[in-house]
Amino acid sequence: MPTRCLAENSTALGGARRCVVIENVTLIGTLQRGPMNSTIELLKSHRSIRKFTDQPVSRELLEALIEAGQAAATSSHVQAYSVIHVKNPTNRETIAELAGGQSYVATGGAFLVFCADMKRPTEAAERTGARVVRGMTEQLLVASVDTALMAQNVAIAAESEGLGICYIGGVRNNPQQISDLLELPDHVFPVFGMCLGYPAHDPDVKPRLPVAAILKEDTYRDNREQVEAFDETMNAYYQSRKGGNKASTWSQNLSPLFDTKLRPHMREFLVKRGFEMK
Repeated sequence: MPTRCLAENSTALGGARRCVVIENVTLIGTLQRGPMNSTIELLKSHRSIRKFTDQPVSRELLEALIEAGQAAATSSHVQAYSVIHVKNPTNRETIAELAGGQSYVATGGAFLVFCADMKRPTEAAERTGARVVRGMTEQLLVASVDTALMAQNVAIAAESEGLGICYIGGVRNNPQQISDLLELPDHVFPVFGMCLGYPAHDPDVKPRLPVAAILKEDTYRDNREQVEAFDETMNAYYQSRKGGNKASTWSQNLSPLFDTKLRPHMREFLVKRGFEMK
């Protein structure tokens, strides 16, 4: 089998490109394409950045990123999100610990907490005389999806400006304590955080499942052979990347996520926040 380039990226650190070369790996369903436009290349070069320089993110740039985030699609123009820019160093250190001891939460150029917010739109509707029904499952879905779409726009805009980002799902480890710290009212909850800043390291692009495993025609079909091939890809990736020597596959990495009750407190927490999931 031929040597394959699993991932190539363009980074903010001098614009260098790295190709993660892995011997004897065949990616079933990998599409061969010509040059992509700059937007697609930017999207495909995403890496999670966990080490940042001391350079701060300016208020002007931060506001531009949030404005770009607001341009994302939103269900019925509800815009069911709010973003907390956590500036207090002590609060950032507290969140870093509550989120699982992720030190970069406290040290990056900026830290944002993206919140699903049904308080603002429901109260706006009430002021027009609407008899608002709260706690519907659809409201939870709308707010969560709106928040995720908005945040991804922020991430893409940030990377286009040479910044790096890292999502922090660990804010859901202790969501009530973080909600108290940020003084979040009922009908608002933290979905995830985001570290944001100028990269101080240059990690490889992590491979993704082949398109053929994701894109299905007309009906759902299992793609077990694609998954098995991807397991080989990921095992080779882990052993070849910088600081490698990790023997693991994609499927093996999923095991701890599904063989335990992950964050079982979330349902009770959401109900207390006013998201009863009716």
